[in-house]
Amino acid sequence: MILNIKRAKEEIKDTIAAYLLKDEYGAYEIPPIRQRPVLLMGPPGIGKTQIMEQISQECRIGLVAYTITHHTRQSAIGLPFIQDRIYDSRRCSVTEYTMSEIVAAIYDKIADTGLREGILFIDEINCVSETLAPTMLQFLQCKTFGNHSIPQGWIIVAAGNPPEYNKSVREFDIVTLDRIKMIPVEADFGVWKEYAQKVNIHPAVTAYLEVKQQNFCRIETTVDGKLFATPRGWEDLSRLIEVYEKLGKTVDREVVFQYIQYPAIAKDFANYLELYYKYQQDYQVDEILEGRVREGIYHKLERAPFDERLSVMSLILARLNSGFRDLARKEERLERLRQAFGAMKPGTGEYGSAREQLEGLTAGMKAERKYKMESKLLSRQEDQLYQDVIRTLEETLQSVKAESRHTAEEVWEKVSQVFGEEAGAYDSMFDQLGEKLEHAFDFVEAAFGDSQEMVVFVTGLNTGFYSLRFLQQYECERYYRYNRQLLFDDQEKEILGKMEASYEPKVR
Repeated sequence: MILNIKRAKEEIKDTIAAYLLKDEYGAYEIPPIRQRPVLLMGPPGIGKTQIMEQISQECRIGLVAYTITHHTRQSAIGLPFIQDRIYDSRRCSVTEYTMSEIVAAIYDKIADTGLREGILFIDEINCVSETLAPTMLQFLQCKTFGNHSIPQGWIIVAAGNPPEYNKSVREFDIVTLDRIKMIPVEADFGVWKEYAQKVNIHPAVTAYLEVKQQNFCRIETTVDGKLFATPRGWEDLSRLIEVYEKLGKTVDREVVFQYIQYPAIAKDFANYLELYYKYQQDYQVDEILEGRVREGIYHKLERAPFDERLSVMSLILARLNSGFRDLARKEERLERLRQAFGAMKPGTGEYGSAREQLEGLTAGMKAERKYKMESKLLSRQEDQLYQDVIRTLEETLQSVKAESRHTAEEVWEKVSQVFGEEAGAYDSMFDQLGEKLEHAFDFVEAAFGDSQEMVVFVTGLNTGFYSLRFLQQYECERYYRYNRQLLFDDQEKEILGKMEASYEPKVR
């Protein structure tokens, strides 16, 4: 059975939990010899490597990753050297091997981080050279590189591409396959879309792929060579578009092709991106969300083609989702501050004692961030959260000193003031987002009523990770009313079918 990457990630996490579970005597419930290596097999660029970093961070275990095609037999199993041994009262010279670079990297990781359990991830395992192929079979079957075993507590996960994507692929024999846990994976746009909302993929990319889902992961071999568009390519292109926007540079067809190496798709998306910027300028979504609609906008939408109306919906949803995401991060920051300040013990006492508590909290959080950074247990978003909280703690400490607060009560008063300001800023942001959501409903109702565009809008709220999180706290009467009235599953399929049939972007 072929899994999507989200389901494969959960399966690997479950496997790790099972492999690392110990009995009452401290031994692993599943002995290491029965802990089959996991093999992810699927198309390139769908996130096989990326989920390993996520799993390591979420399970709080180490990660050592290698792309095996970059290695020779010597670096994988070690270099030979001559060692004298005594056999049957005779001195003999025998060949031994230095420790494999890969095995040594695991011990280095343990020494550097103290994480005695982790994942050894080997990418492109079925694309090794002829001289290294026997070593890879031995590795999967016996969990060794040369004469050196993988340390207990370290789980082997490997990844490879099926032969249709790589000419140098080597097939595994039945003896090897019978010793691994095989997880076939495939690209899944629905799963990627959920991920895209969490990591802020550029809305032009998600809006385009919503219409042209067949271009999400497309790999073909033609007389002109390999043509491909992969999820990895779309994500990397998205990041470039964001940075180019900040620099005031243009992403044209040639730039798109550097990431989406399928000329027809690159041209199609470049045309769409140009239209996307045009609609962004024409409709001024920020004004709409503030309750100000320019004269003539409704009339313009009445005459607009279907793809233009859908692009406007995408622009509105993208701006709302950006706000929902920022609010969620502010909430996480507020909770982290609450935990930090809650660790202080307010009461009577001298200034030095109270200040020392605040200094200790700040130093402790810095040390925690440093350890997690060195252990690679922090995602970029989590690291930004740490930096924000540390900055607030430092500013609070500086204010305590600058305002000459001399007693514990005065220090605690300052701490309470800072937290109150943060909580107030969160509440204000929450209320503003609620107003923007109501203005968005006002606009969609005035422009389209309860037509197909409203279906797209409410479906977008239903499928957004951060929008759903917001709507669990914010009472939006129209959101619930339209949810009851509209049959989303059937209507969305019909709309997407119409989008696919009619969508043909042309630069005007």
